[in-house]
Amino acid sequence: MQHFIYLVFLFISLLPLSLLAKDNTAFAIPRSSVVEITDSNTNRVYPLFIKLPKSYQKKPDKHYPVIYLSDAWYAFQIVSGATRYPMNVGKMEEAIIVGISYSKEAKRDNSRVRDYTPTTNKNWRQQTGQAEQHMAFMVDDLFPYIEQHYRTDPNNRTFIGNSLGGLFASYVLLNKPEMFKNYIIGSPSYWYDNKVIFDLETKRAKPTKAIHANVFIAIGERETKALESSYDMVNDARLFYQKLLAWQQPQLKVKMMVIPEANHQTAFPTTAIQGLYWVHQTP
Repeated sequence: MQHFIYLVFLFISLLPLSLLAKDNTAFAIPRSSVVEITDSNTNRVYPLFIKLPKSYQKKPDKHYPVIYLSDAWYAFQIVSGATRYPMNVGKMEEAIIVGISYSKEAKRDNSRVRDYTPTTNKNWRQQTGQAEQHMAFMVDDLFPYIEQHYRTDPNNRTFIGNSLGGLFASYVLLNKPEMFKNYIIGSPSYWYDNKVIFDLETKRAKPTKAIHANVFIAIGERETKALESSYDMVNDARLFYQKLLAWQQPQLKVKMMVIPEANHQTAFPTTAIQGLYWVHQTP
């Protein structure tokens, strides 16, 4: 009898593990969905990865900030996971997260190279130089769609771009700074096309009105020629930071972080959470 009771106990204790082994349901990010929108100028279709805040259904009168991400396949999972705890415990303002994926017709990295680069560079095999068009797509199609379908605060948009996405974020800041309240620029590829971003900064039209924006620039300390990079990306980031300070815009707040021990492959998670905490932390 004692042996029988032991066998029953053993069977019960192992039962949850058995059931778990048979459950092959894929993990899904809570409150997330994927929709597709079309660029009205090019007819390119862009999937959007969208995550709603935890309180979204419980607070039907509340309008939320929106965090827009480039490179959605990479950045969306990181930003969703990194912001979950600080948002849930009230240390960070809740926000809708929108990851902008690559156009559906593009192969490999062709979409990001085309959309995130500001000038045409014939040395590249891929098409380049359509940052202006991608910026127009965001203004003409992306923002109206998100603001029509979700309860947003259009005066509180954040953009996060990393690598070529950081180059694109900088291009937007130079040309249409009012598009976003906050810019989080990670490991920006300012080396592109012989550092053309600095030429564009020099030639930019003097703003006719004050710029109200928060700009967070972060880069891994190992993103230098002396360590792991083919380019002096740390010095380039510092130079862009200094140029922003030289604009002498009282309502433009700029912060730079060099992330210890990080390289181009590992800097972004720190960039994202530290940048978002800087612009969205609660009192």
